[in-house]
Amino acid sequence: MIKFYATLLLVLLFSGALFAQKNTDSLKKDSTRQLNQVTVRGYLSEQKVLAVPASVSVLTPAQLKLQPDNSLVSAMNTVPGVRMEERSPGSYRLSIRGSLLRSPFGIRDVKIYFDEIPLTDAGGNTYLNAIDVNSVQGIEILKGPDGSLFGANSGGVVLISPVNRYADSSFISAAVDGGSYSLLHESFAFQDHNANNQLNINQAYETYGGYRQNSSMYRNYFQAVDRWKISTADNLKILAFYSDLFYKTPGGLTLSQMEADPRSARLPTKTIPGAIEQKIAIGTKMLMGGLVNEAHITDNIRNVLSVYGSYVNFYNPFITNYEQRYEGTFGMRTYFELTGQQHPNYSWKANVGLEWQQTNSDINNYGNNMGTRDTAQTLDKINTNQHFFFARYSADFYKRLHVEAAMSLNFYDYKFRNVYPNDEPDFTNRPFTAQLMPRLALSYQITNNFAWRASVSRGYSTPTTAEIRPTDNVINTSLQAEYGWNYETGFRLRNDDESMFLDASVFLYKLQNAIILHINPNETETYLNSGGTNQPGFELYFTDWLIRQNDDSFIRGLQLNESVTLDKFTFSTTHNQLTGVPQQVLISSLQVRFPQSLYFFIQHNYTSRLPLNDGNTVFAPHYNLLEAKIGWQHLFSHKTKFEIYGGVDNILNENYSLGDDLNAVGNRYYNPAPPRNYYVGIKVTI
Repeated sequence: MIKFYATLLLVLLFSGALFAQKNTDSLKKDSTRQLNQVTVRGYLSEQKVLAVPASVSVLTPAQLKLQPDNSLVSAMNTVPGVRMEERSPGSYRLSIRGSLLRSPFGIRDVKIYFDEIPLTDAGGNTYLNAIDVNSVQGIEILKGPDGSLFGANSGGVVLISPVNRYADSSFISAAVDGGSYSLLHESFAFQDHNANNQLNINQAYETYGGYRQNSSMYRNYFQAVDRWKISTADNLKILAFYSDLFYKTPGGLTLSQMEADPRSARLPTKTIPGAIEQKIAIGTKMLMGGLVNEAHITDNIRNVLSVYGSYVNFYNPFITNYEQRYEGTFGMRTYFELTGQQHPNYSWKANVGLEWQQTNSDINNYGNNMGTRDTAQTLDKINTNQHFFFARYSADFYKRLHVEAAMSLNFYDYKFRNVYPNDEPDFTNRPFTAQLMPRLALSYQITNNFAWRASVSRGYSTPTTAEIRPTDNVINTSLQAEYGWNYETGFRLRNDDESMFLDASVFLYKLQNAIILHINPNETETYLNSGGTNQPGFELYFTDWLIRQNDDSFIRGLQLNESVTLDKFTFSTTHNQLTGVPQQVLISSLQVRFPQSLYFFIQHNYTSRLPLNDGNTVFAPHYNLLEAKIGWQHLFSHKTKFEIYGGVDNILNENYSLGDDLNAVGNRYYNPAPPRNYYVGIKVTI
């Protein structure tokens, strides 16, 4: 590791030297291409990323294109502080700065939006795996607690763009790729763009046999976004998607079982059947839709209003039971923006808004008779309501100092009723005390290309429906919300055309009343409040076009990317390392562009060992992942393009588990990931 840090330091120094040389020589070349300036929209209006007083990262369509297009995992993990796992195909887990602690599967403690519509429901659950990768046209990640504008969360916020806002032409594209373990992924995209309307339609089908036994999956996906320019001051968007996802889950193995046969599914015992016998799997049918209207009421007053609804049919035959959930969510989000009169040395904006949503869930558990639903065990209804009011004021002084103050007032409650076996006639209400979540942040642009920032914010996260009513089928009314304060500072550095960009930050998050998972001896789950956690960390992202994009050299562009995550997250009481969180993640990549639109991309991921239980008695070993992709694009005309590409994952043939079962009963921690595997694909755009 010392060698790695020494190498990283040399790379940064070398890049700095190249940067200085570019400022004197390369800017004189007419062939140098000006890059698009990176902006973010997460804080209600578009801002240049340099001056944003927050830890925010952007994954552009160009960055997503370089990664495998059958999963978001590789792309998301290039962001410092973000860890995404896929225990088996289709089974996502996502954490930001250690929030994985609460997620045996799925996504919790991270708020996710699909355009202006919350993908996270009122109960705190997010079905990110319902979305097809090729339908994602950009991602913004706001790291750390930021409930001032987005409600209760202590992990962070993810904003998904279903439409590339820079694509302003009409096109049709179709792509298909396939690879190892019966991977097949087909996608289709259509955009019709004119002065007053933009229609986007995406369709995809993916199927994957999986490396392990009982790990196959399929996903049917359809998405439509239609944007009307009603007038010069009013835009209306209609968004909808339907997803039919099914994936089998192989289950965890012990270390000896993994070493004997990593492809096997969870094995039976004398008293409990295995994964294959019980046909354990997860199915999710999800329909979501909404309207988003942006109206410029006057020259300095703007309103954004979204109304939405979703329906989820979720079923999960498991080892011990068969769970079926029907979840309906509806809600709205709106905010006003007032822009002050422009002054030479001072400008300001103020926002005020609210978000409200209700999720009604029927959660039913039955016996599992070899994959078939059997007799009823427990049938419950849980209705969850979450709403909050928020306000924000931001000001710029002398185009150097940017100050933001924001706050939200959060309300949360749920009602529950047992239908079977108790046949309760009325709902029981469980309200939570309203909570304020403030945020104060500032940035100072020391030069045109160097900005320092600092912030303090409060995190607050209520229990999710899956934690209130876990797999032990008992409503846990004693579970409290977790909360804490995050302190952070950092800086950003760029050159004039943003071909070089450096973003570094240090933070300390002190979480209280942390929600942690407890596995019962019969393998059912329950959740408890622990004393808390201490979470200091350092994050760095660096990118540089060592050879700028050009049209006359053999190497038409050479880009280096570095992502560094260093942390020391511990439990406050035991001082043990936080379960499931590695202390070092280092990701390096190199993109090379050649004549004739030929490109080569290679990426290395070092992840240090991580504890598999709260007692820190078992650790997953560190691993090095190496992946590469090569592609060629041919232009038949200005609009007609043909592309062929291929890639290799896990080139070093590492034995590792991308998504361990934490605190597992019987030491069944491991979910072995595939060894070296391949894919190829073609894409046509007209």
